[in-house]
Amino acid sequence: MKAMILAAGKGTRVRPITYTIPKPMIPILQKPVMEFLLELLRRHGFTQVMVNVSHLAHEIEHYFRDGQRFGVEIAYSFEGRIEDGELVGEALGSAGGLRRIQDFAPFFDETFVVLCGDALVDVDLTQAIQWHKQKKALATLVLKQVPPTEVSGYGVVVTDPEGRVQTFQEKPAMEEALSNQVSTGIYIFEPEIFDYIPSGQSYDIGSQLFPKLVDLGLPFYGLTLDFEWLDIGKVPDYWAAIQRVLKGEVPLVPIPGREVRPGIYVGLNVAVDWDRVDLTGPVYIGGMTRIEDGARIIGPTAIGPNCHICSHAHLERSMVFGYSWLGSGVHLVDQLVFGRYCVHKSGTTLDIQSTGLDWLINDARQASLIAPAV
Repeated sequence: MKAMILAAGKGTRVRPITYTIPKPMIPILQKPVMEFLLELLRRHGFTQVMVNVSHLAHEIEHYFRDGQRFGVEIAYSFEGRIEDGELVGEALGSAGGLRRIQDFAPFFDETFVVLCGDALVDVDLTQAIQWHKQKKALATLVLKQVPPTEVSGYGVVVTDPEGRVQTFQEKPAMEEALSNQVSTGIYIFEPEIFDYIPSGQSYDIGSQLFPKLVDLGLPFYGLTLDFEWLDIGKVPDYWAAIQRVLKGEVPLVPIPGREVRPGIYVGLNVAVDWDRVDLTGPVYIGGMTRIEDGARIIGPTAIGPNCHICSHAHLERSMVFGYSWLGSGVHLVDQLVFGRYCVHKSGTTLDIQSTGLDWLINDARQASLIAPAV
């Protein structure tokens, strides 16, 4: 069976991480989110996968290549142009990207699934497709119910008792929401959907294609399922997802490494004297990371590989990307440390270099220039 992963977006709401990492490559404890999507597709018999790419396309293509090691076949559709010898991403919109592939050659010749590349999901795609076919639907949205207090962060979908989509609300206020069913970015289509997507222009699934299907009275349905869905479309979402994974609330994502103390997991060759540090799990420490005496780390916290945490550094409910150097006395609570940036769980970003704080947070590969080796 055939599927598509939407991977061409710039990921503006997850900046600064997406300055150098495309959103589908954002790691969930060292594993790109798109890898989980490929595993999901393979489990449900989808072995031919198209991926549209644009922003930092080479990062995605170089990691996943033709898909062999993931048990699927992958091909890529680049959206953009060459300018002064450099590739410049120019995404065509989610529906426009689909249409470009179909215009190249009619790949989508049977019922197919489309997944957004910025969420961790564990949904029964087999069940969803069976329901879609029973309804003789042209298009089906997989929906999920969220607490009323969270509807303002999502696209709300209103369906009739038969599941037919009636209308949409884009991020309504809680008191104005007509439903607590939200779109999860999982779509099932028939090949005839291309009769309603124009060629050669940017076109969006959610804001343009779906309203058209409703206006034309076409067989367009929404199926509400209860399943694991971790959206990482925004920094707060990503931070919350990592917290849940570390607390063991996401069975789909086991904590990697080996457990050396209750709730403390490590990769290979971690340098630490366990009797001289204060660690409260759950904590993950990547391979070849050094934790100096006197450091205090309170979970849920994840520290990437090849980091250096100096004496008396304090980390709490935070995530530190690989090759980070945290100086003595640094105190981080609810933070993401990524390269030259320190990002609060709310999304507020501090540029370490421009604020002159690189003596406190830096690249571990420059540690010898900052402090003597331990």
